[in-house]
Amino acid sequence: MTKTAVMLCGHGSRDASAIREFDAVAAHMRARLRQYDVEHGYLEFARPIIAEGLDKLLARGAQHILAVPCMLFAAGHAKNDIPSVLNTYMARHPGITVQYGRDLGIDAKLLEAAGSRVLDADSAANAARGVVPRHDSLLMVVGRGTSDPDANSNISKVTRMLWEGLGFGWAETAYSGVTFPLVEPALEHAALLGYRRIVVHPYFLFSGILVSRIHAAVDAVAARHPGIHFVKASYLNDHPSVLDAIAERIGEIQQGTGNMNCQLCKYRVQVLGFEDEVGLPQQSHHHHVEGVGVGEAPAQIHHHEHGHAHDHSHTHGHHPYPQADHPLGPRSLRSRREGA
Repeated sequence: MTKTAVMLCGHGSRDASAIREFDAVAAHMRARLRQYDVEHGYLEFARPIIAEGLDKLLARGAQHILAVPCMLFAAGHAKNDIPSVLNTYMARHPGITVQYGRDLGIDAKLLEAAGSRVLDADSAANAARGVVPRHDSLLMVVGRGTSDPDANSNISKVTRMLWEGLGFGWAETAYSGVTFPLVEPALEHAALLGYRRIVVHPYFLFSGILVSRIHAAVDAVAARHPGIHFVKASYLNDHPSVLDAIAERIGEIQQGTGNMNCQLCKYRVQVLGFEDEVGLPQQSHHHHVEGVGVGEAPAQIHHHEHGHAHDHSHTHGHHPYPQADHPLGPRSLRSRREGA
């Protein structure tokens, strides 16, 4: 019989705590999925890289690998970079097959995890500072921010679902980078709306540099508005519902139901403002930071050209996709994309 294994694909981080948290999630999944050989690897900034994890599975006899992007939404990393790594690996190892699953996405399990984190923070604030009715509080959900408008819009939907489900008086969405509004100006705007408490929830899987920056922005705005109680809710981490969602994505691959939602993918259809990105070649832009260790200075990173040949483009079947998030800043606004 063909030996089937599971590969958990993480983003990676320069923050050691983020790597420890993903390692812990991988350990949880190994304990849960005892019917499979389970490995994990990172796209960038940590080891093992994805290819090294695949090497371990191959060495232990795996022939069929179910690869899951352990990421909240499908932007450049999940649509393009990880599939490119997997396709390259299969081309070099023709004896194995790798099936790629979908992102965690908009999911009731993830909303349950997020709601739990928000309610825990709100309850702790009530105990420490006195009760503030939920209708007198504002919820701000902070997403990572990408150059993919489809992924960014998902954060807005998460915000709305949590707002209506939890009964906050108002809710706002912000992003840690790449697109707008950024966290600090969004909090300044929220502070003008008259709510007694603002609960800030980083809608991230793990800690890291970006979560630290979000917390620093909260502290800065709180210092300028001492009459408002700012509360930091935790990120998702290894909440049981997150683990349930990862297990469900693995099952979807086996059942053939794990297709990404491509209806508004800028690489497949002409999304307003992104018309020139339809059908871009699928290639990873992260070769230069694969395996770069936690805490290494940027000067130690080896840079090289990205003229890597690939024999496919973004015609979008049920897996592999395009273009990494651009590191230089917001591309979601037409004026920035056109250099205005």
